[in-house]
Amino acid sequence: MSFKSDIEIAQEAKLQHINEIAERAGLDPETIIPYGHYMAKVPFSAFDETKQTAKIILTTAINPTPAGEGKTTTTIGLADGLRCIGKTSAVALREPSLGPVFGVKGGAAGGGYAQVVPMENLNLHFTGDFHAIGAANNLLAAMLDNHIHQGNALNIDTRRIIWNRCVDMNDRALRNVIVGLGKRGDGVPREDHFDITVASEVMAAFCLASSLEDLKKRLGRMIVAYTVDRKPVTASDLKAEGAMTALLRDALQPNLIQTLAGTPAFVHGGPFANIAHGCNSVLATKLASQCAEYVVTEAGFGGDLGAEKFMDIKCRTTGIRPSAVVIVATVRSLKYNGGIARENLNEENLEALEKGIPNLLRHIENMKTVFNTNVVVALNRFPADTEAELDLIRKLTADLGVEVVLSEVWAKGGEGGVALAEKIVELCEQARELHYAYDLEQSPIEKIEAIAKRVYRAKNVEFTPEARRQIRDAEKLGYGQLPICMAKTQYSFTDDPNVLGAPEDFTLTVRSVRISAGAGFLVALTGDIMTMPGLPKVPSAENIDIDKDNNIQGLF
Repeated sequence: MSFKSDIEIAQEAKLQHINEIAERAGLDPETIIPYGHYMAKVPFSAFDETKQTAKIILTTAINPTPAGEGKTTTTIGLADGLRCIGKTSAVALREPSLGPVFGVKGGAAGGGYAQVVPMENLNLHFTGDFHAIGAANNLLAAMLDNHIHQGNALNIDTRRIIWNRCVDMNDRALRNVIVGLGKRGDGVPREDHFDITVASEVMAAFCLASSLEDLKKRLGRMIVAYTVDRKPVTASDLKAEGAMTALLRDALQPNLIQTLAGTPAFVHGGPFANIAHGCNSVLATKLASQCAEYVVTEAGFGGDLGAEKFMDIKCRTTGIRPSAVVIVATVRSLKYNGGIARENLNEENLEALEKGIPNLLRHIENMKTVFNTNVVVALNRFPADTEAELDLIRKLTADLGVEVVLSEVWAKGGEGGVALAEKIVELCEQARELHYAYDLEQSPIEKIEAIAKRVYRAKNVEFTPEARRQIRDAEKLGYGQLPICMAKTQYSFTDDPNVLGAPEDFTLTVRSVRISAGAGFLVALTGDIMTMPGLPKVPSAENIDIDKDNNIQGLF
C-alpha cells in the first residue's frame, strides 16, 4: 500500500479563508490582521479575559525514539475529534524551528490527515516571529559590544559576558567563535557563542509574557554580563529593552491558522523543551481558551521535560490549569525502549514490549502522583501492531487506573480521534487540584533534586563546583526563589541519551546553572546538552526543493 506524504496531503487540501476560521473562533474578521488568505495575526484588542473559560487538555508523550510517537499529530487530531462529537475546540501549538526542519527531526505541523495548514508556510518563515526574536536578541548583543567599544562606562568584564548571539538554524560551527577581529574600529576582540533562536532567553520571555508591557519588563531584567566587581549588567542598563520590544511588537500578537478540518489553530512561539521550557506562548493559550469549549495544547518532547515544565513553570506563573493530560505512545516506540533495533520493530515481540512499557508507566505515574492530573494514554496504531501487543499495554496501564485509547488520527483525521475525544470529555469533568514537583520556597539545589528524584527517579544529584558557585551567586542576587528549567536529553530519564526504559537509582550531574531573569527561571544544564545543535550527516535540507510550478517538495 502506498501512502501520500504529509506535504502531498496538505497541498491537496482545500483551505478555508482565514476570515471563516476567525468567525468559527468567535473573533471579528474585521479585527484580525491577515497574512494572505490563510494566516493572520490576532491583535491584543481581541482578548477578553472574561471569556477565557475553556477546558485545557495537555498532550505529552513518552521519551521520544527514532520510531516516532506522533505527539503533535495527536494534539491536532484530538482537537478535530472533539468537533466531530459536537464540541467547539481549538488547538494551541508551538511554531517550528528551521533548525530541525532542515536537520532531522522535521517540523511541527502534525502529519497525515491531522495537520495544521498551510504547512509549507508554517515550517518555513511563517509570519516572521522567529526572525523578530532573533533580531531582538542580536540587537542586544550589538548594543553590548558597542557599549564596550565606546568606552565601557559600565565597567563590563569582557571575560564575563554571558549574552550569546542566536540564529534559527542548526550550525555547530557557531557554537564557539571570536568576534571583534580586524581593525581598531571593528570592536573589541573576545570569545562569543551562538545559541539556536529557540534556546534564547528572548524566546522564553516572549512565550511567558502576559502583555507587551510585561514583555518589556522581562527583556529589561535579562542579565547580559557582569562588571569587573561581579555586579550583574542587564539589558535595561544598556537601555536596550525599548528597541527590543519595538522589534517584537507585532510578533507578540498570536498567529491564527487552521487544521485540515478547519479547526482554529493558534500557533505561536516555540522554545525547545530539552534546553528551554518547551511551551507555546501564554498569550496564544489564553486567546484560544476564549474561542472554544476545549483547547488542546502540547508540551515538548517527553513528559519528564515538556510536561514537567508546563506544570512547574507555565501553569505556576500564569494560572493556566490542565483538565486532562494525554500521554502519546506507540507499540513501536515501546519495543524500541525494550531494546529492539529499529529495523525489527514491525515484528511482534511481547518480551521487548514488556521491557519497554515501564517508560510509559513512569510517565503515567508522574502525571498522576506528582502533578495529580487526569490521564489517558493515546496509542497511535500502526498496521503491524498485533492484538496481543495492544492487550499487554492495556493490561499493564490498567493496573495504574489509566485507560488506553487507540488513536487513528494520522490516517482518518478527526474521525480517528473520536474515541479519544469522548474519553477526554469524560476526564475533564473530574476536577483535580494541580500539584507541583517542588515548592518555590525551596533552595535551587532542593528544587533540582526534587525534579531529579521525583520525576526522573534519580538516586543522587551531583553538582559540579561551577554549578554550586553559580547557584550561590544566584541566591545572593535574589534569584533563589525562581522555578527551575532543566536542560536535559529528551531521550532518557537520565542525562545519558543511551539509557532507555525507566531507569532508577542513577546519578544526575548538573554541570552549570544559568540565571534567566527575564524568563523568570534558573536553567540547570545536565550531561552533554548544548544550546546550538548541529546538522546530521544527511540533513533533511538535501531533500527539499521547489518544482517547475513553484511548489515546495520534500518537506516531510
